[in-house]
Amino acid sequence: MIDIIMTTTFGIVMLVSLYIIVNLYRKVDFLEQVIDSTARTIQTVIKNMKDIDTLGSFEADDETGSMFKDLQNEIETLNNIVEERNA
Repeated sequence: MIDIIMTTTFGIVMLVSLYIIVNLYRKVDFLEQVIDSTARTIQTVIKNMKDIDTLGSFEADDETGSMFKDLQNEIETLNNIVEERNA
């Protein structure tokens, strides 16, 4: 009788553990996909900023150039964070 109770308890614990593991795996997989898409978006933004300012006119202007450099620094910071995560 004790064997049946222990086997049933073990089976229930295993099923609950399996459910928890699968659920956590799905969440981690989703978050990895979000991080990867964020990394691609950051790379696209950096490329677009460089394409927009091909002549360097935004960087040369005083007020616009400082804003452009601030935006570029923030995007580079995000890029470094994502690269550290993917390394």
